[in-house]
Amino acid sequence: MATIRPSSDLRNKYNEISEFCHTYREPVFITKNGKGDLVILSNAEYERLCGKHDLHHLLNEGLSDMKAGKNRPAGDVFADIERKFGF
Repeated sequence: MATIRPSSDLRNKYNEISEFCHTYREPVFITKNGKGDLVILSNAEYERLCGKHDLHHLLNEGLSDMKAGKNRPAGDVFADIERKFGF
């Protein structure tokens, strides 16, 4: 269930909102004049969300490359990694 709070709670109950975001790892939706205005997340949750977005982007890019025939045999890729990092 979404947590929705009025904008006045940012000023009056900031610590409570912060604790909620950190404890439950969920966003808090802030309204202004009865309409949606902001979404608040903890820094850790924001970073996790951005990481998921980046991963999805990279996976889609890889799938597109595969469909376009822009791929190499896995053995060649792993050999390059072994040479580069000295495994």
